[in-house]
Amino acid sequence: MASFSRLVRFLARDGKTYYGDAILPSGVTDIAKARQARIVTGDIFGRHDVTENVADIRLLLSPLAPEHVKTVRCLGLNYANHAKESNMAIPKFPVLFYKPVTSLAGPTDPIPVHPIAQTGSTLDYECELVIVIGKTAADVSEDEALDYVLGYAVGNDVSHREWQIQRGGGQWSLGKGFDGWAPFGPGIVTNKVVKDPQNLKIFTKVNGETVQVGDAPQTQAMR
Repeated sequence: MASFSRLVRFLARDGKTYYGDAILPSGVTDIAKARQARIVTGDIFGRHDVTENVADIRLLLSPLAPEHVKTVRCLGLNYANHAKESNMAIPKFPVLFYKPVTSLAGPTDPIPVHPIAQTGSTLDYECELVIVIGKTAADVSEDEALDYVLGYAVGNDVSHREWQIQRGGGQWSLGKGFDGWAPFGPGIVTNKVVKDPQNLKIFTKVNGETVQVGDAPQTQAMR
């Protein structure tokens, strides 16, 4: 079980990169507003310690270093509202697709729009609940599933609809897997904070305007 509550990976003012447990001001829940963190040493997926050494945060990075991510598995059309706005039927079985590790990015990194994705007007955003698996899992029962979860994060499933649908040949990854198209963070929140992941509100704002909203238990098509 993780010893931390809000895992962040950050560039400190001393120029070094650390994992840490974010320290939030009283009454604040937004990890992006953290200015300090207790340094975490050891293996974040195994034996580790949350030390009393506090470092000043200069920049919040992707919560996991690329070498700590083996695969990025995505579940498509899992929200009824999104399926409706996309004019797509909710599938009988989950749509599973993958993003390469090179698509991972930090919460404030610029999102590159590659030349072949600059055509048309089908570049899109999708706010997602990211579930970080913390240990090897195979043949896991539904009742035991959450025991394998390290924590939860917010992600943007950046998508180009033309490459996803018209040019994808049925392979969604072609329209979703460009470098930098899976930014997430700013942190990973464990079950010490998120008691019920089915009771989370998902929303997206663009320039201060809410453009996507949904309560997970009301809008999830599959669980």
